[in-house]
Amino acid sequence: MQTRQSPAHEQPAFIELFTPKLITVFREGYGWRDVRADAVSGLTVAVVALPLSMAIAIASGVSPERGLYTAIAGGLIISLIGGSRFQIGGPAGAFIGLVAGIVERHGYDGLALATVVAGLILIATGLLRLGTYIKYIPFPVTVGFTAGIAVIIAASQIRDLLGLTIAHEPSALLPKIAAIRDALPSVHWPTVAIAILSLAVIAIVRRLRPAWPSFLIAVAVAAVACAALHLDVATVYSRFGAVPRSLPAPALPPFSLDKLQAVVPDGIAIALLGAIESLLSAVVADGMTGRRHRSNCELSAQGVANIVSILFGGICVTGTVARTATNVRSGARGPISGIFHCAYLMIFLLVAAPLVGFIPLAALGAVLAVVAWNMAEKEEFWSLLRSSRGDAVVLLSTFLLTIFVDLVTGIAVGVVLGALLFLHRMAEAVEIDSGRRSLDDIADSADKRPRYDAEQATNRDIMVYRISGAFFFGATARVLTVLERMGQTPRVLVLDFEDVPLIDSTAAHSLVAFVNKIKRSGSSVVFAAARPAVRRALILAGLKPPLVRYAASAAEESKRPT
Repeated sequence: MQTRQSPAHEQPAFIELFTPKLITVFREGYGWRDVRADAVSGLTVAVVALPLSMAIAIASGVSPERGLYTAIAGGLIISLIGGSRFQIGGPAGAFIGLVAGIVERHGYDGLALATVVAGLILIATGLLRLGTYIKYIPFPVTVGFTAGIAVIIAASQIRDLLGLTIAHEPSALLPKIAAIRDALPSVHWPTVAIAILSLAVIAIVRRLRPAWPSFLIAVAVAAVACAALHLDVATVYSRFGAVPRSLPAPALPPFSLDKLQAVVPDGIAIALLGAIESLLSAVVADGMTGRRHRSNCELSAQGVANIVSILFGGICVTGTVARTATNVRSGARGPISGIFHCAYLMIFLLVAAPLVGFIPLAALGAVLAVVAWNMAEKEEFWSLLRSSRGDAVVLLSTFLLTIFVDLVTGIAVGVVLGALLFLHRMAEAVEIDSGRRSLDDIADSADKRPRYDAEQATNRDIMVYRISGAFFFGATARVLTVLERMGQTPRVLVLDFEDVPLIDSTAAHSLVAFVNKIKRSGSSVVFAAARPAVRRALILAGLKPPLVRYAASAAEESKRPT
């Protein structure tokens, strides 16, 4: 009995695209050795996620327990139904500036509603199979907005690192810097000492014991130092009160049409950043393991996770690069490690939540300062600045707009500039060879079926123009300028299109107008080796068939009486 093979061009079935990786892992076989490996890796990731989740929540303008709720509820959904085998979900540093701005303008209820909107957008994006289009965001744009976010995160931690007294810290960078400058006389030196101690511990642990959880060790050392020395520094308890010891009951955020209209742009921004961040994290995991994620399944899971996170009092959730990479390095076998990570965080919340109150805010600020430094992608930034003027313009535009305007504007402008740069480079890549040299080269080529015979190579009444590259609107003016400068019109003009993979409507209509002009002067025009899609575009633009595939008749055309 023979099984039917699906043709290569058939699209994968819906069930193939949206089967969670958890099911795939169980189908492949999952035993107790895999459970033990995932339990260990989940614990390792939880130790990293614990201080990070609280620090990101505080920097985003909400209380620390909301970061834990996000990692537990949102992270669980991502591991259960996500399309990446090793993805770890939770609050991400990339969202700090965006979330802080939303909280400042609309409060937590506005953030919750915007996140639900973002979740619905992500679900729709996945179901419409648009996840593959995220790959078209240029690399300079990704580096630019990531570096911009790093600057925003670093600036947001200056207050806690220096112990400054600021009644209201703006979320926008320039007003924030002005507020920090005015508050510099209130520097609290014990807080500065705790910040330096935390940074030193992180650096020493990473240097001497890279496998140890440097963030958690630094936070614990700082808390013990404050308690032992009776230092009067700001702690989680002094600013936010006691951390609850359980997840809140699920509840939807307050809803009104006016509030919805106000937060829709913020929801789009959260969805855009969440899609980019989660798929980038999945790609990193693929590169480390040789596996392949399901992008549309992952986006839909991210959407559901964001809604569930809000139901349980969290904030926006996404796949996180650092925690996902830690998961892979720790020997994870599948999404069960992410489920274990959520379980460990839940146990900590139930058992040790009171200990969170002793953590100095300066220590959490030091953690985020290190995160900002690591995510800035400094080598890639300087490399792109030196690579070309176009890439530098795209990079700096995205970077500066992300810092001084907002993330969505930075990404949008960067993508548009990147697209224009690509079109310019594609237009410049189009080559035109003309004259007898083209005929000689083609006649001597190793093609199985030569397009020109020896007679054509010596026929002065035939002129050949070979066009190479995508013939689109950006290259139209350049190509037509060369063609119109041919001088005396030949009896037969051969346009060799074998190396033209595509032609758009603008180029096709312009070329047809040029051909009609040449024909009116008494010349014949022959198209050689045009591909079916190119021939179709030329015919739709008004060129009269037949279009010849090979120009063996060019010599006969040249012998016709005028």
